[in-house]
Amino acid sequence: MNFKTVFVTVGTTKFDKLIETITDDNVLEALNARGYTRLILQIGKTCLRVDDTPKCGFFHIEAFGLKPSIREYMHSADLIISHAGAGSCLEALEAKKPLIVVSNELLMDNHQLELAEQLYRDKYLFHCTCDTLLDLVKTMDLSLLQFTFHDRSEKIAQTIDYLMGFN
Repeated sequence: MNFKTVFVTVGTTKFDKLIETITDDNVLEALNARGYTRLILQIGKTCLRVDDTPKCGFFHIEAFGLKPSIREYMHSADLIISHAGAGSCLEALEAKKPLIVVSNELLMDNHQLELAEQLYRDKYLFHCTCDTLLDLVKTMDLSLLQFTFHDRSEKIAQTIDYLMGFN
């Protein structure tokens, strides 16, 4: 059976709004309309319980908290949806996978937002909030993204250093 997988990660944080948004029927239907049928959720530090009952065209829904590595999930995914943490963004970009970064508007600092916006301007990813994720999924054109991250990793590192105030 041919299936396309969406992998969602919130890293080591608690970002329940992202998990709730992704598992909303409207978002699942929009993803399924693009051919995705498997959903794997790395839900971080939360007490949230995810309904893993197949629905909205997804025959497989799986959720887990934390693992030593999510590399295998990223490499096997067809689409990654991630919080805006630098580590998660860089790991997804190194895997050369289409990436949607969802900013957590509840965070007080904005370095994650600045990083996501810069990587969006450089065409490495799409960026949104939980409130705009559905519209993005419906309209995104993955062919617009660059997958030459390794060739430009030094520039990305310099951008992160600049945004973090190291330069």
